[in-house]
Amino acid sequence: MKKLLIVTSLILCLFTPAISYAEGLVNKPEKILIVLTSHTELGDTGRKTGFWLPELTHPYYEFTKAGYSVDVASIEGGLAPVDNKAFEEEDEYHQVFLGDAELMAKVIQSIPLAEVNPNDYQVIMFAGGSGPMWDFPDNKDIDRISSVIYENKGIVSAVCHGNAALINIKLSDGTLLIANKRVSAFTNEEEASLGTTEVVPFLLQDKLIERGALHVYGKAWEENVVVEDRLITGQNPASAKKVAQNIIALLEE
Repeated sequence: MKKLLIVTSLILCLFTPAISYAEGLVNKPEKILIVLTSHTELGDTGRKTGFWLPELTHPYYEFTKAGYSVDVASIEGGLAPVDNKAFEEEDEYHQVFLGDAELMAKVIQSIPLAEVNPNDYQVIMFAGGSGPMWDFPDNKDIDRISSVIYENKGIVSAVCHGNAALINIKLSDGTLLIANKRVSAFTNEEEASLGTTEVVPFLLQDKLIERGALHVYGKAWEENVVVEDRLITGQNPASAKKVAQNIIALLEE
C-alpha cells in the first residue's frame, strides 16, 4: 500500500500545478543545488537502495523557507530513486513531500548532473542514502561542479553517505578539497549497525581519512555537523537539517 501511495503521488505531481512550499517569500539571489544518487542496487544483496528522503526534504524545506531557490540534480537525471525504507520511519516531512507537487516533480525530472553549469549556483549539497557509495566517487561532473563552486567562494556540503562525493574532488591546483580539513560523515559504527559493512564498496570513514581528511567522530545516529570554512558536512540523517541551517547562516553573513 505504501509503495502504491508513493507511485500514485509521483504520477499525480506531473499533472498538478506546482505549489511552492516557500510561496510568498522573496527569492534570494543565491541558488542551491541538491544532488541525489541514481544508483538503485544495494551491492549484490538483491535489495534496492537510493537516496534517503529526509536528507533531501529536511535541507530543502529549510532552504525554501529561508527564501532560497533550490534545484535538484542526480547523476543520470530523470527519476531519482527513493530508498523506500525511509518511509518505515516516522518523519515530519514524509506527508509534506508526498503532497508537494513542486518537489516531487524535481525528483521525477531531476537535472542530469552533466548538464549543470556550476556558475549558476552558490551552494552544492550532496544527499545521502546508500546509493551514493556507488555512483558519487570518481564522478567527473561532481569534481567539475564542486571545484568551480568552491573556488568561486561558494559552499560545498554533504550529509551521511553523500560525503562519498567528496573523496576525489580536486581543486585547480591539484590538491584534494578535503585534504587537512575537518569533516563528519557516516561512521564505520553506523555502517556496521546497518549490517552493510561487507556490502558497501568501501567504508566511508576510512576512505576520507585515507584521502587526508580530519574525521570528526560523533555519537552514532546523533546530530554531528562540522563547519570547515565553506565545507560543511553532516554525519547522518539526524544532521541533515543542521547542515542546511549552517549553510544558510554562512550565506547570510
